Amino acid sequence: MLPTTERALLRRLAVEQREGRVPSLIAGLVRDGRTIWVGTRGRVGDAAPTSNTQYRVGSITKTFIAVLVMRLRDEGRLDLADKLDDHVPGTSIGNRSITELLTHSSGLTAEPDGPWWERTPGGSAEELLSTIDDDALRPAPRHTFHYSNVGFGVLGELVARLRGTSWAEAMRAEILEPLGMNRTTLAPEAPHAKGWAVHPWADVLMPEPAEDAGAMAPAGQLWSTVDDMARWLRFVNGDTAGVLHPDTVAEMRAPGAVDDGNEWRGGFGLGLQLFRHSGRRLAGHTGSMPGFLATMLMDPADNTGVVFMANTTAGVGSALALDLLDILDHHEPRIPDPWEPRSDIDLDLLELTGQWYWGPSPHVLRVLPDGLLDLVPWQGKGRASRFRPNGDGTWTGLDGYYAGEPLRIGRDENGTPTHLDLNTFIFTRTPYSHDGPVPGGVEGWGVVE
Repeated sequence: MLPTTERALLRRLAVEQREGRVPSLIAGLVRDGRTIWVGTRGRVGDAAPTSNTQYRVGSITKTFIAVLVMRLRDEGRLDLADKLDDHVPGTSIGNRSITELLTHSSGLTAEPDGPWWERTPGGSAEELLSTIDDDALRPAPRHTFHYSNVGFGVLGELVARLRGTSWAEAMRAEILEPLGMNRTTLAPEAPHAKGWAVHPWADVLMPEPAEDAGAMAPAGQLWSTVDDMARWLRFVNGDTAGVLHPDTVAEMRAPGAVDDGNEWRGGFGLGLQLFRHSGRRLAGHTGSMPGFLATMLMDPADNTGVVFMANTTAGVGSALALDLLDILDHHEPRIPDPWEPRSDIDLDLLELTGQWYWGPSPHVLRVLPDGLLDLVPWQGKGRASRFRPNGDGTWTGLDGYYAGEPLRIGRDENGTPTHLDLNTFIFTRTPYSHDGPVPGGVEGWGVVE
């Protein structure tokens, strides 16, 4: 990294730590599968924090619970459409689906009944479930977004029941050990930061409690380090080491609920928090517990991620992570790889390329370097998708409007392509060509009545 980039990043971190009056602050950037920068300000004890210093990461814990649920789904142990009663019966949300719990759209209260759960010792799963009665439901419409810590406490119990062990043990065996995340733990292990509250009107500190949240621990219990969170960012990007299929992680990153109404700058996928910023689509999660703040966000399209951790209850602005990404992009924009011709593309596909018409609307079909087909409108916006070959002459859409839809190639008696049948929509070589089976018939151009 260029010295000017490092200085700009460090200055942004230093401003945040001083103006926010943060006891200690550490941040890191990941690009192309490796950590390219770590910066720190402030002190933990008598020294600056390092990338091995533990901080409590709060609601980032929820992303681990979501991965455990998705592993169960991929194993066939549950379906995301299953109702909670199918696995954890006896609550007032028994008719809610697993998907609704993962996307915070179940209508369940944000916090559990009882004292302030983040600051008091937690109870058992049975005690938590017994409080989820009609009073724990929030007003309709049920399908709208409403963040629920309780929902992830319930999902932790679901994992425990299906695995026959605690969610924490399942997480350790199924996620942390395979990924080498040995510094992510339920309780702090040295070296770790202490959590502090900073007085709003004076530069003095007060220690914050760090209780075991019990059945609510799946909502925010974990401690971790910048090194481990950098590995977790790579996981969110699809470097899963077999813990999940990358396609399942991509499914988790797809929007399921919108957090901020019409503008849609934030929302949730399946356990992952989503943001849109300056053309980026970011996936990860924020986290807060008494004495601690943390954020980890990944941009899969750019293979770039950011994490920060702080030991303060308040004082770090939400813009810090986004600003660090922007600084990196401004000072060290990517230099594209040189274009090179390919010799491993099926040349028989060339006869499919070029212009095709959906009625009077021109589209262009081209072969991508990885052998996929790419169908896009010739000008302006419209339905665009990539297609993967199935090995039998048909293709399946990967994204956009035609995701999962079949594409078949129509040919004449000589084998020459005459039309594309895209899930019943017919594309022809010329607008409404006679050579394609266009429903409703084709009378020809120039008819005036």
